[in-house]
Amino acid sequence: MALSEKKFKIRWISVILVLIGLADSIYLAWLKFANATAACGNIGDCESVNSSPYAEFAGIPIALFGAIAYLLMLILLIMEPRSEFMRTNAALGIFGISLTGVLYSAYLTYVEIVILHAICPYCVLSAVVLVALMIISIKKLMDDLDDPEET
Repeated sequence: MALSEKKFKIRWISVILVLIGLADSIYLAWLKFANATAACGNIGDCESVNSSPYAEFAGIPIALFGAIAYLLMLILLIMEPRSEFMRTNAALGIFGISLTGVLYSAYLTYVEIVILHAICPYCVLSAVVLVALMIISIKKLMDDLDDPEET
């Protein structure tokens, strides 16, 4: 069954958001690997945040974990219309990944504000994208519960 026009638009909005988040996290991961300085201008203090010990876990940049999460969501969105299983479960997968990202972003935002006293606009962008993706996935899951035949 083909996706309705509304679901098609929501899916493409999700794809665009995921691509924004993926580009953002790849840029931040590249900064860590290249030991480069972020192009923040006067908007925030990216360097303090990205060079802090909180920007890594076990020596791996947190941004790389973000890039992997966004890549997984992109794969789910690409696979969604290709099979009944994915039409039924992609939104649940995106919800799980985005919820995990939102919770971890909330922790990192706390660290930025309370411990580091610095805000990274790229990190804020990723957090906003994750919240939007989580809201969209919740909406899709609720719509599927209301009308399971239209998944």
